[in-house]
Amino acid sequence: MRYESARLAGFSASAEKPRRSGFDSGFFFLVLLLLSAGVVMVLSSSYARAYYDPGGITGGNAVYYFVRQLIFAALGTGVMLAASRLPMRFYRRYAFHFLALTLVLLMLVPIIGVKANGSRRWLGVGGLTVQPSELAKLAVILAFSCMICRVRGRMKSFRYGVLPFAAVLAAVVGLLILEPHFSASIIILSVGGVMMFLGGAALGWFIAAGAAAAGGLAVLLTFFPYASSRISTWLDPFSSSSDEGYQIVQSLYSIGSGGLSGLGLGGSRQKFLYLPEEHNDFIFSVVCEELGFIGAALVLVLFALLILRGYWIALHCRDRFNFLVCAGVTTLLAIQVFFNVAVVTNLVPCTGISLPFFSYGGTALLIQLGEMGIILSASREILERRE
Repeated sequence: MRYESARLAGFSASAEKPRRSGFDSGFFFLVLLLLSAGVVMVLSSSYARAYYDPGGITGGNAVYYFVRQLIFAALGTGVMLAASRLPMRFYRRYAFHFLALTLVLLMLVPIIGVKANGSRRWLGVGGLTVQPSELAKLAVILAFSCMICRVRGRMKSFRYGVLPFAAVLAAVVGLLILEPHFSASIIILSVGGVMMFLGGAALGWFIAAGAAAAGGLAVLLTFFPYASSRISTWLDPFSSSSDEGYQIVQSLYSIGSGGLSGLGLGGSRQKFLYLPEEHNDFIFSVVCEELGFIGAALVLVLFALLILRGYWIALHCRDRFNFLVCAGVTTLLAIQVFFNVAVVTNLVPCTGISLPFFSYGGTALLIQLGEMGIILSASREILERRE
């Protein structure tokens, strides 16, 4: 009897121990699908430029970008799985530490950053480069989620619901402008605004911010010729097809050449040194050219399903921090997909925004997959509570 009682007591104690349940398999499968498609498209879109650059970093190796992207995809999958194993209280505990580290890295970029295309946006670490602006996007989401949870019902006041959040955004965006990195600034301001709205900030503050942004844009267009010429190029890119409008014109040629079913995987003609950034910011143009309207639409459907699943997970979180983080990361993903597709189709003025899981870039891919891992971590806690 004593042995049986002890055995049952031990069984009960072990049953009560917290364990990490499985994560949302649908979300995970969608991420892997998009990641696999992205790696294949990096191979297809980049080999011409890599081959015709014998004196550059590729050394004429046609699979240079593909191999590196494949390595980062494998590492990023490991990061995603590792991030999914960490409990959400870990991210809440170290959110402000992560923000402080990001601010330090952003401060170092203008001083010791690697310069490319007239901007300093990267820090060199050995033979690799790290882009702190990618870290800043996640840092703002985590920090804002913590701040909103601490403020609780005082989000409608200026002192608690606007001032501290505006201070964080001003610090991050101010450092990004020094690089300069305007596209990342726009994304972070957009995500920050969404986070504040979800936290319960008064609608009047957003109206005032919108009015201020409109006034600032008017001043920019009036007194800065570069900004007005960018708008003119956007409205009629073919008027300067050999100069400022060259990139978007080549992108439109690429998209139009694809037609309904595309030229076939690997069949793009614009990637042969006609379309700039064909394996990076403009990789979706190559997707349209090679896979056609059907293939491009399928890619967008996969992104839409992933975004909807991310919001589904957020809505089923019972903890407010978990909800805010999942909603913020999913919104970040949605914004980047929308703006990238809008740029390559000339729906909005041209700016450098990468397509998640597709555009070449190690730092961005690792962080994006890490963000997906955080959502998977939150989904684990949903399943734990159901059990």
